Amino acid sequence: MSEPLHGEYKVPNGKLVAVDLDVVDGRLNQVKVSGDFFLDPDDALDVIDAALDGLSADTTVGELRARIDRALAEAVDSRALAGPVTMAGFDAHAVAMAVRRALGRATGWDDHEFTFLDPGPLDPAMHCALDEVLGRELAAGRRGPTFRFWEWHNPAVVIGSFQSLRNEIDAEAAERYGIQVVRRVSGGGAMFMEAGNCITFSLVVPESLVDGMSYEASYAFLDQWVLQALAEVGVEAHYAGLNDIASPAGKIAGAAQKRFVGGAVLHHVTMAYDIDADKMLQVLRIGREKLSDKGTKSANKRVDPVRSQTQLPREQVMASFANTFRQRYRVVDGQLSAPEIAQAEGLVATKFATEEWTARVR
Repeated sequence: MSEPLHGEYKVPNGKLVAVDLDVVDGRLNQVKVSGDFFLDPDDALDVIDAALDGLSADTTVGELRARIDRALAEAVDSRALAGPVTMAGFDAHAVAMAVRRALGRATGWDDHEFTFLDPGPLDPAMHCALDEVLGRELAAGRRGPTFRFWEWHNPAVVIGSFQSLRNEIDAEAAERYGIQVVRRVSGGGAMFMEAGNCITFSLVVPESLVDGMSYEASYAFLDQWVLQALAEVGVEAHYAGLNDIASPAGKIAGAAQKRFVGGAVLHHVTMAYDIDADKMLQVLRIGREKLSDKGTKSANKRVDPVRSQTQLPREQVMASFANTFRQRYRVVDGQLSAPEIAQAEGLVATKFATEEWTARVR
């Protein structure tokens, strides 16, 4: 008989849930849920265990959660339980996540070693190409999770995969300022990027790390370390809406994601360090409307939430961010391989630097 499988899930700001189980003929067997949570009545735990026994090992988080909730409701309605169920410090989703981790379908940060890549300054189109290459390489099992900052020299606007080029960009202003326009593979809004005026990083992780999470939850989950990193340099920040990071002084950063077939997630963030708002509003059409109610009208106005709140050079802020990431997670330094660089260069030539891709949504 094989050793029982064990999985744990720590509820954010809550309790630890553990699950021990066997898999027999592809189905869950002898499921036992435990933890430091609170549950009333006591025998509701037996109902949860029984609800999971016999389910397919391929059952999704959502289906596991629904099965638990349904079993508890039925037990109350039939009076198999003495009264209504109270779950404190955990819920059915937490149990489902622990089950998936026991099965190896869901993972935690500690299950992975991240490779920190520092390829130096690159053309923005090359950065977009590397995001796709690294995502596909992880999905194919040829590379593990990666973390890297972007560095570049030439100014650019990187637009989201589904944005209208005509509606987003003032082509004459972009040409006047020598600003390159690149379309990335992830959704979201435009990134106005001059060298030294923003902080951008890309994180490529296995989909198992966000298994069972909604898109909204996965954004906040993958940026937990960013909030700590900002706090380390004196910025009080929180998640706002679907994909924004904000402080009392306003929006600081925006995140975007792309999920690749095969099980990889690209998550990247651009953070305003010291942006020339006047130039940005000339180049970004929609940006004018977005900032029209924020009092950003002065020709010399700069958007600088990170610089003004930290009083630190950009390089020092980035170094502090990298240090925070290394302290929280297992990180090794690495390099791009020659085949990866070749793949990215090929994608620049055939996709990211082409009019066909850049203007694919006019």
